[in-house]
Amino acid sequence: MQCPRRNNPMKVAVVGGGISGLAVAHRLRSRGRDAVLLESSARLGGAVGTHARDGYLVEQGPNSFLDREPATRELAAALNLEGRIRAADAAAKRRYVYTRGRLRAVPASPPAFLGSDILPLGAKLRVMGELFTGRAPEGVDESLAQFGRRHLGRMATEVLLDAVQTGIYAGDVERLSVAATFPPLVKLEREHRSLILGAIRTQKAQRKALPAGTGVTGGTAAPPKLSGALSSFEGGLQALIDALASSLGDVARVGAKVEGLERVEGGWRLMVEEHGRRSELTAEQVVLAVPAHVATRLLQPLDATLAAKVGEIEYAPIAVVHLGFDPGTTPAPDGFGFLVPRVEKRRLLGSIHVSTTFPFRVEGGRVLYSCMVGGARQPDLVKLDEAALVALAREELKALAGVTAAPSFTQVFRWPAGIPQYNVGHLERVAAIDVALQRWPGLHLTGNAYKGIGINDCIRNGALLGDALASET
Repeated sequence: MQCPRRNNPMKVAVVGGGISGLAVAHRLRSRGRDAVLLESSARLGGAVGTHARDGYLVEQGPNSFLDREPATRELAAALNLEGRIRAADAAAKRRYVYTRGRLRAVPASPPAFLGSDILPLGAKLRVMGELFTGRAPEGVDESLAQFGRRHLGRMATEVLLDAVQTGIYAGDVERLSVAATFPPLVKLEREHRSLILGAIRTQKAQRKALPAGTGVTGGTAAPPKLSGALSSFEGGLQALIDALASSLGDVARVGAKVEGLERVEGGWRLMVEEHGRRSELTAEQVVLAVPAHVATRLLQPLDATLAAKVGEIEYAPIAVVHLGFDPGTTPAPDGFGFLVPRVEKRRLLGSIHVSTTFPFRVEGGRVLYSCMVGGARQPDLVKLDEAALVALAREELKALAGVTAAPSFTQVFRWPAGIPQYNVGHLERVAAIDVALQRWPGLHLTGNAYKGIGINDCIRNGALLGDALASET
């Protein structure tokens, strides 16, 4: 069907139907604003999607979210999804890192750290020496590795800090910006000098802020939730996408690829190819909620300088390899899963124990591992064919976790432009993009390439932008 022409411009055109674009469009619709969402592919959701097959629910991209973001809770309530939020099993609190030849439990507290074998004694003592660390010079954008070595020492950085970032960014610890990837750590250093001192002081301040009669010995009220529960939805994350799609109705159009963008009097003209036909659409405001490389293509004819800045944002390719095992063929793994730091020189970034973390995603005692391959450190592995990726994941699971059984279920998802990399200079780059956008009133960028890569970040930023646009129109 050909895109309809309008005598009057659409108020807002949202380009991109991933979670960011959906969040913007939903916010606008909830506030009664005129909008259209254009998605080039045949489905909404972008990387977020759940597939049900052979007794398994598998995620094609993001696996879960932390239930701590008010905007996500607000969106779930608006979509009548609050009752379908499913917290991870308590076993997911246990996590592992593969280091020095085997899986080792990540300690859950400072006392547990001192008694654990996650690091050798000398490396643990070096971590305790963090109490005497100084602040970084003002205005220096350190890499995560530089920051970690100053505070925690070489080995803790190579093993623990690298493992943590691998589970989020699948990046290069030597290139990621600590200020862009882990701003709370920089804030602790700025305010308290030492991360350990800062954590202690913060906990004391939080305890003092509790009303009288709360806590362990007085009354029944619980202390504030600081981290949020790892969560998903009944039916997987696809439940969120389906509910958003249903709420938007014909506001969201799939198979509608924006081929060009130009400034016109009173707003913007979008050249759209939809179901094999080309047409034009005009809008007062345009939101590019697409990956950075797609935004770069659309911006290049308009503003080469802005396009170049956006194009500097790199992505790490990632492959998700799901391996499912029939009941009784392999023991159920413990904990949320494990991560593998770069220093171990393995081909697996890590694995999520899905059947342990979210038992509702498997039927009848099945076991499901979701393995991550590639990332910034081994991008070429993502180019392997499906059979080779499955073989790689099986070999690595056998070597790292002792899984010898043959899977009865396999499914592979590849993301050549998988995870945005907030490398050194990222905050300065994003600030320059914001300044450049001021030259183009009515043009906006959002998505996980800029100010947060998680589902919560995308929903929060999308809601904020939606509110700002609703106030303008």
